[in-house]
Amino acid sequence: MKSIRVKPAGSARKAISRPKGNNMISKDPVQVYCRLRPMQHPTDVSCMKVISNTTLAITPPESSMNFRNSSNKEIQTTFSRIFTSNATQKDIFNIVALPLVENVIRGRNGLLFTYGVTGSGKTYTMTGEPQDVGIMPRCLDVIFNSIANYQTKKYIFKPDKLNGFDVQSDADAMLDRQNELHAGLMSQRNGKSGRIRKADSDTDSNPMMVRELDESQVVIVDQDNAYAIFVTYVEIYNNSVYDLLEDDEIRAKTLQSKIVREDGSKNMYVHAVTEIEVKNSEEAFEVFQRGQRRRRVAHTALNAESSRSHSVFTIRLVQAPLDCEGEQIIQDKRVVCITQLSLVDLAGSERTNRTKNTGQRLREAGNINNSLMTLRSCLEILRENQIQGTNKIVPYRDSKLTHLFKNYFDGEGQVRMIVCVNPRAHDFDETIQVMKFAEMTQEVQVARSTVPKLDLGFTPGRRQANKLFKEARNKLEREGRPEAADLEIDIGLVYSLGGPFPELELNSPCNDQIITNLMHFLEQRINKRNILRTDLQQKQNDLRKMLMAMEQEHMNLKIENASLRATNSQQKKKVSALEGHLCKTEEQIDSLLRKLNHANDTIRSLQQELKDRDMALNQRLIDKQRVKQKYNTKIQVETDKMNRELEIKLRQQRQQLQNQMKEKEDKLRLVKQILVDDNGINSTPVASKDRVLTTPNSEATTKTTEGRSRRDKMTVSNQRYRRSQSADRWVDHRPGKLVPLGTVFQPLLHRRRSITRLTDPKEITDGASRYCLVAQEHDTDGELETKLYKGDILPTSGGGAQVVFNDMECLKQLSPKARKRTGPSDIDNINEIGTPNHSSTLVESHSKRPRVVN
Repeated sequence: MKSIRVKPAGSARKAISRPKGNNMISKDPVQVYCRLRPMQHPTDVSCMKVISNTTLAITPPESSMNFRNSSNKEIQTTFSRIFTSNATQKDIFNIVALPLVENVIRGRNGLLFTYGVTGSGKTYTMTGEPQDVGIMPRCLDVIFNSIANYQTKKYIFKPDKLNGFDVQSDADAMLDRQNELHAGLMSQRNGKSGRIRKADSDTDSNPMMVRELDESQVVIVDQDNAYAIFVTYVEIYNNSVYDLLEDDEIRAKTLQSKIVREDGSKNMYVHAVTEIEVKNSEEAFEVFQRGQRRRRVAHTALNAESSRSHSVFTIRLVQAPLDCEGEQIIQDKRVVCITQLSLVDLAGSERTNRTKNTGQRLREAGNINNSLMTLRSCLEILRENQIQGTNKIVPYRDSKLTHLFKNYFDGEGQVRMIVCVNPRAHDFDETIQVMKFAEMTQEVQVARSTVPKLDLGFTPGRRQANKLFKEARNKLEREGRPEAADLEIDIGLVYSLGGPFPELELNSPCNDQIITNLMHFLEQRINKRNILRTDLQQKQNDLRKMLMAMEQEHMNLKIENASLRATNSQQKKKVSALEGHLCKTEEQIDSLLRKLNHANDTIRSLQQELKDRDMALNQRLIDKQRVKQKYNTKIQVETDKMNRELEIKLRQQRQQLQNQMKEKEDKLRLVKQILVDDNGINSTPVASKDRVLTTPNSEATTKTTEGRSRRDKMTVSNQRYRRSQSADRWVDHRPGKLVPLGTVFQPLLHRRRSITRLTDPKEITDGASRYCLVAQEHDTDGELETKLYKGDILPTSGGGAQVVFNDMECLKQLSPKARKRTGPSDIDNINEIGTPNHSSTLVESHSKRPRVVN
């Protein structure tokens, strides 16, 4: 952002130094306030009575030294304000300290004392407790609340070691911040930060650090200035000044006292004192706590932690105006305004016979009383000079305390004092001396100095205007307007030569102050007129250049406007042609939309028809399923009926077959009897067989057997051969693969040898005496039939073998579905076979020594 304003001349900035002596227009008395401490013990007796907000009555007790000498037992003392034991810390701050804070922000210095005997509550009034802080923390809160949005970055203002400050550029300040960070890292790396870390840990554990900030009170400040806060903390111990914020390494070597000096503006300061820049009230209070731990305190008979020194905590406010654009601080040391608020916690006045001090404590008490006496002497001489018009020399240099605050009593700021009093009767002798000192102090008049404000001609509110301009320009850039980056702001100067002329009436020929003020006023007006004239000339030149540029731009715009008109006519023709084409296209689009709507209607109707057909098809499937289920039920009923009829028929057929089998059994018995009679031998009966079933070919079999028996009468076997019945060995001949029956009707052959083919007679005669041939075939009903042909193996005379078949078993397995009866025959089968679903037919035929040669 550019500006066409010129910097003010050096002569216009000289007036920032505060005028001395002759500029005093009025005087104000030192305001003294009294605060009564609550009674510590219920047995304590008070010797004071509050008559009004400003009057206090003191009654000497009988034990006091002045009781006998006093003619009037009641003493009345007047103060600017009396705070009873019920007064809060906030009330005391608002009445006593808040006006001092306002004056500091407006450019006037302030000094506040707390004075009283040991144990009267001075430190509590100044510092307070975590739950109820005192004057000093509340002053910090108000100051930082007021300048919160207008503080500079660290090291913009840098102390010059001569009670002044230099203004650095942003680059130099950043370099100092980096050096500070680098130094901190190096100290930690070298192990030199142990004491600092210990101090930090002590600070964290200190309950005073845990407090609530008061953000409610704010003092109005000049928004066109930049502010910074610096704090110092010193103590005056044994009439020597020590820096409580000095580096630990320096303090570890030796305790070096500081020198009180006078700067170029006749202001007193502590030379080479540590000034720490703080950016918030927490940081400032932490610095105060660090110095408070180094302050000298000791145990006495009157106070467990009695302050043995005067402490001075100074808050320095540095402010400087911004340039004409409201962005940068003016880089000129002479425009910097420095004000300070000194908060002094005086050590308690005490008597040796009560504190019982000896040695070092006695020497400390003597120095404390001497410095307080010097303060009292200085105030008495000041009062005498003001009342009697004398010009006695005030002995400021007799004590470091009075020497340091000499400027305040000479008119460099406002002075206030809080007298802390313990109202118990036992402390009457010390308290009455304090009251006398307070009463005398109120009669001292301190000159009130006016704060000249240098008018550089800059527009008020330029910081806020610059901020709003930047926000508006950034908003335009975000909206996509690149020309916003070239916008410039010119806040300009205020075209005014200043206020009215000062008073010109001369009351005496020796009054040169009016002429001096007039000369100073005229110099400011001349300088302001020169600045405004230069600014006006610059504005005229800028306006002339602007008009020429605008005229040239106007000519260019005319030429550009003619070409744009020609182009516009051509564009209109193209637009008319495109409009006609657009109308035709819209008509086509409308027709296509109508077709599309008709097609959509057709699709919807077809979809509805398809849905109806699907519903009808589903209904048919349901009906078909119902009919199928109905007919399945009917078929099941008919099937059950037919099965019952078939069972009845089958039962009848089985009964007929049983009858036929009985007839055949009778015939078989007759045949067997005939064979027995013919052979003359008793054939082997069928073991454990009650029934013998024969097939329709049984008669032919019987005849064949009879024929064979006749022919076998010519035997070729060895008739002397006899076999042992106890050593029967079977040859199980199974020529083909048999179907496994899985029934209980299986041939039971002990000691058998199974073969599938006969290739040699020795296979039969080799240790075997019985032969069994197994064959399977289907009968006329399709049922599987297994036949077992059994016989004896007899050796022949030629060395061969002869098999004489004497038994045949026929095993049948009938389907369980073909036989379903519950008659007596089934019960017999169950008893014989073991299962009602299986039946076997055994056919035995005896042949008279049939001969088979393998």
